Amino acid sequence: MKATYYKYSLQFKRPSETSRGVMTEKETWFIILDQNGKKGIGECGILRGLSADDRPDYEEKLKWACENIHLGEDKLWESLIEFPSIQFGIEMAFRSLKSDNPFELFPSEFTKGQKSIPINGLVWMGNEVFMKEQIEDKIAQGFHCIKLKIGAIDFDKELSLLHFIRQHFTAEQIEIRVDANGAFNSENALNKLKQLSGFELHSIEQPIQKNQHDRMSELCKTSPIPIALDEELIGVFSSEKKEQLLQKINPKYLIFKPSFIGGFRGTKEWISLAEKYNIGWWITSALESNVGLNAIAQWTFLQQIKMPQGLGTGSLYTNNFTCPLHVKNGELWYDPNENWIFDL
Repeated sequence: MKATYYKYSLQFKRPSETSRGVMTEKETWFIILDQNGKKGIGECGILRGLSADDRPDYEEKLKWACENIHLGEDKLWESLIEFPSIQFGIEMAFRSLKSDNPFELFPSEFTKGQKSIPINGLVWMGNEVFMKEQIEDKIAQGFHCIKLKIGAIDFDKELSLLHFIRQHFTAEQIEIRVDANGAFNSENALNKLKQLSGFELHSIEQPIQKNQHDRMSELCKTSPIPIALDEELIGVFSSEKKEQLLQKINPKYLIFKPSFIGGFRGTKEWISLAEKYNIGWWITSALESNVGLNAIAQWTFLQQIKMPQGLGTGSLYTNNFTCPLHVKNGELWYDPNENWIFDL
């Protein structure tokens, strides 16, 4: 078996703003396995500035993994514990290699085009006009769950956007999730959560920056809105530390990005702990190309969870790969009659 890796730069259709800054492109890496002419494809979805494996030796570790591919998936996964995106790429590549179709990793009613996955409509940060346009567009497209990234513009303007939605749609008609990406400071977070609570929000992701466990624990006890942990899970590698984190903070929800937490195996560890402590959860992509999004979506369908997932990022780029994934009426569908065009 031979393994090679390639870097690929995904170009955003328009600059995408988060509380951490503006993105115009997104780096990703592909691992290609070749065994007697049969290929396996995996994506290592790193996000600079956020991924635990955003390190100077990232490419060096990727090269090492390809040179030691003979060790097999299990040993490589264990050796790459501090490089969760490479763990995920390795998992995906081996699964792809074993499959009859390198892009159909987990055959199901989803990949047969018979069933779909409900997803949230993502509204990016920007000025008030732009965010309002996105909200109207997502509702027109048939989304019943909208996720707003907040924390980049004036808070009162963000409140007015939520007021705009609730003027026209009840919580039963449109579920609203908000993601602060750690934008609130620990002193004013509870006050802002109280102001947000008037809009019947489903949840808020990561109201304050990670690693403030005492304060986050207090907020989870006192917040009128259910809190979901996202960034807080990044860089927590051992099962013991994962359990300690959940015992300490006791959130209402967890959000799993396989590229950030060790792929499917790492996500399964978190799911087991979430269920042990009766914590809700859902899965999202992390700005991967359609290759990574496809693998995550197929695996997510098998988990048989009913709430909307965060898998609607495939249309963000000008140079994404043509694939059978389509969003229709707030649901992600796979059309088995459409072909992939994967050309690095």
